[in-house]
Order: sequence, then C-alpha cells, then structure tokens
Amino acid sequence: MPMQRYLVLHDYGMGGLWWWIRARSVREVQETFAAVEVVDDPATVARAEGWQLDEVNIGAAILPAGLDELRAERDRQRALPGFGALADRQVLFLRQVWDGDEPATYLMEIGPDGRRIRQVEIAEDHTGIKTDAEDWLFNPPQVDLFDPQLPDQEIDRKEFERAWAAARWEDDR
Repeated sequence: MPMQRYLVLHDYGMGGLWWWIRARSVREVQETFAAVEVVDDPATVARAEGWQLDEVNIGAAILPAGLDELRAERDRQRALPGFGALADRQVLFLRQVWDGDEPATYLMEIGPDGRRIRQVEIAEDHTGIKTDAEDWLFNPPQVDLFDPQLPDQEIDRKEFERAWAAARWEDDR
C-alpha cells in the first residue's frame, strides 16, 4: 500500500499539537501513536497547508517533540493485554470514574471515530445529568480506541440506556 499524507492532531484539552505524517493508512497512524486523531475535514486540511507543520514518515527514527512521546507511549501499550481490543467497534459504552474535586462517574456512548455521542454524569448522590453534542461547547473529546485500559471500562448498552433514561437534562430541556 502506498504512503499517503495525513493531518494528525494530538488534542491535549486546551490546545493541540499538529503534524503531517506519511503512512499507509489511518489505522497505521492510530496503531503507532497514542491519543491522536487523523483529521480529514477538508476545510481543516486546507487551512493546515499554510501552518508550516513538521512532516515525517511514520517509521522515522527521529520524530518531532511530542510525537516521539506518543509513539513511546503506544509502544508501551502494545505489549499490554487489551491493546486495540475495542478499536473496530461501531458503538462502545464506557464507564470512567473521575476522582477530582467533585467526584463523578461518567457513562459514555462512543462512536466508531472515538468521539462521545451521549454521556451521563452520575454524582456521588446517584443523580444523573445527561448531555449530548448540543450541550458541548467544543467537539467532544476523542477516546483512544487502542488504549489497553478500555476493555476494563466497557459496560453494556442496557446499563447505559437505564442510566440515560433515569438522568435529567442539564438545562431541563
């Protein structure tokens, strides 16, 4: 398969790192680098042409700062059980626990591109708030579908749908 040029983003929340990567496929990029997105929106790709981004071949021995760390992280993950086990799912349901200032459990419906479709945030008092794309100010964060920790976070559709039905909309729509 011939090499193609892909626009790749590592979104770290309040910003992102961008590169052009030459690879055989989107999947090869995703299997090689942790926590990246291959951006295929034509308008974004056209804008990126003027950004003077680093361009590298996927197998290059030396990579730009940031990208080298994402490859090293993926290399560590590849040896773990569960690596890539959920990568080919069309829909995935996950439970993630947040132990921050306001602890909560998040039940999420994830699409084939790794983006959140719907989410239920369950507070410590067991009340749930449901949100979807209309509620998110920015694009929903992407889940790295090759992450070997994901299989331990998977739940079934029924559990998600029960929580979704019991939750209320944040803005009481």
